[in-house]
Amino acid sequence: MNKKKHPAGGLVLVLVVMYLLTGALLFLLAVAMYRMDLSAQAAEIAIILIYILVGFAGGFFIGKKMQSRKYLWGAAAGAIYFGILLLASLAVNGGKVEDTVQLLITLVLCTASSMIGGMVS
Repeated sequence: MNKKKHPAGGLVLVLVVMYLLTGALLFLLAVAMYRMDLSAQAAEIAIILIYILVGFAGGFFIGKKMQSRKYLWGAAAGAIYFGILLLASLAVNGGKVEDTVQLLITLVLCTASSMIGGMVS
């Protein structure tokens, strides 16, 4: 019998992979900062690049998995990825948002890079 898979399962799998990739890349960034004595500004740029790279990869994989409306699935993956990052950040910072503009920029970067990844897939 041919069972139709629920799309949420694919989305959850892609989000787990996105967070694992984020963790690995942030670990490599921490090692690079320790060994090469990188500045805080270089680290901020690297973190933004990690968000873009992971978002693109997540959008690409969800687009491959879903086969239709790829850009919407990519945008959804990026928005959910951002939402979970935001919740984690709020938990660590005691529920305070330090820079609203940076928060909105990160939302756009995560969502747009994932959407582009979905369109390319």
